[in-house]
Amino acid sequence: MDAVAPGVYPIEEVPIYLLSEDEPEVFPPPEKADRSGLLAVGGDLRPERLLAAYAQGIFPWYSEGQPLLWHSPNPRFVLEPDKLHVGRSLRKTLKAGVYEIRWDTAFADVIRACAEAPRPGQDGTWITDEMREAYVELHRLGFAHSVESWAEGELKGGFYGVSLGAAFFGESMFARAPDASKVAFATAVERFREWGFQFIDCQMETEHLARFGAESWPRRRFLQALARALREPTRRGRWA
Repeated sequence: MDAVAPGVYPIEEVPIYLLSEDEPEVFPPPEKADRSGLLAVGGDLRPERLLAAYAQGIFPWYSEGQPLLWHSPNPRFVLEPDKLHVGRSLRKTLKAGVYEIRWDTAFADVIRACAEAPRPGQDGTWITDEMREAYVELHRLGFAHSVESWAEGELKGGFYGVSLGAAFFGESMFARAPDASKVAFATAVERFREWGFQFIDCQMETEHLARFGAESWPRRRFLQALARALREPTRRGRWA
């Protein structure tokens, strides 16, 4: 979730897996990814392909002007809800009730804000117009969700991601006020624990998520955990 923008890799490091337009659910094995995590090129962002990708531990990640790139990094950064760590300062903010947390009330606004949020060391955004449209459609279908921090009637922060089985795949977050995204995330993880979610996929390691207790898993462990999580029913539809 919110690692640096994907780079341009030397051609000899890019695996030669070109996705078929006619078989949206077919991907090469995640273990075939190169050392950067890059697995395949091409295809599209139709819902069937996106859901098939997440179910196989794969996600799209590319910059404007690049072809559509699919990744399965090794290791994978993962947070188990029972291991959530909330620092003293954030606990005070949560207790004070600075923000009202809402679910799925402004998905399009959240993903747009994530795309527009400045990132250190990152020029531009990987959340292209094509990506926004694709995830808004997943939201309409009940698979993508937003968790939002509101104050004085304004959206102050939040994050979005995809839910399948007992797994949540975090995509991006933003904040327009202190701790706004952190409050949304900590509140959501507690709710995920109550709902029986087994893990939150944070994708790539960041210091921000490490403070919450996320840790690196080898790809093999991640894929095994994902297979178990997918045996559970998906909490599909609007989260309210």
